[in-house]
Amino acid sequence: MPNNIAPSESEISLAELRGDCARMAPHWVVPAKAAPTPVAPSLIHGVTVPDASARLIDAMSEYGD
Repeated sequence: MPNNIAPSESEISLAELRGDCARMAPHWVVPAKAAPTPVAPSLIHGVTVPDASARLIDAMSEYGD
């Protein structure tokens, strides 16, 4: 009787995982990317940031000082 029980994750080697992925790759369909629609500069009015987020970023000196 064949063993139909899948091995646990710790029993699968990286090489086996890469092989499984390589065999599955032809079955994966990649949808066509749609080009983003450009936005007119006149429609851009700035960015609104919630107060809590602004305080968080302000407290991170490596990003703002």
